[in-house]
Amino acid sequence: MRTALLAECAGGPGLAEVSVSAVVRRAGVGRATFYLHYEDLPALAVDACADVVHAAVDALHAWQTGPAALPPARPPAALAGFLAGAAGHGALYRTLLPPGGGGPLGERLHRELRARARAERLAAGAPNADLVASAVAAAFTGVLADWLHGLIPAGPEGLAERIWPLLLALHRAGAPAG
Repeated sequence: MRTALLAECAGGPGLAEVSVSAVVRRAGVGRATFYLHYEDLPALAVDACADVVHAAVDALHAWQTGPAALPPARPPAALAGFLAGAAGHGALYRTLLPPGGGGPLGERLHRELRARARAERLAAGAPNADLVASAVAAAFTGVLADWLHGLIPAGPEGLAERIWPLLLALHRAGAPAG
C-alpha cells in the first residue's frame, strides 16, 4: 500500500487529491485491508515516508567513518542526493511537513534525527548531547520543510551547501567555553 500511495502521489498531486479507493485499487487489496492497517491516508503516508526519514538521517551522517572522525568542511554528496529525492516527492511531503517542520513527518524526522545525533555525541564523549542534538534536529527539519514549501530558494546542491555550515556551527556551539 505504501508503494501504491507513492505512485498515486507521483507527478504532482498531493495527498488531498488521492483517495483510499485509488490506493487500494493500485495495491490490489480491499478497503477492509486498508482500514485494518491504517486509520486514514495520512497514517499510510507517514508510514510510506518513513524511508525519507531514515534517508535524511543517513545523509546527514554519511561523512562519518568512525566516532572520532571530524566533519568535512563541505557537505557529503549524500545530503544533496537526499534533497533531490525529497524534491521529487515534494507534493506529498509538503502535506505531511508544513512550514516550520511540524506535522507528522516533521515530528518523526525530528525525533529520529535527534536520537541519532544524541547517541553519536554521547558515544564520542561530546558535551551537551541533548542540547546540540535537539538544535540540529530542529534546524534541519525546519529548513527542509521551508525549502520544500518554496520559502528558501535553492536547488538541492545549493541548499546542502548552505545548511551544512549551519549544522556544523550548531555542533561547535555545543562545545564547552574555553
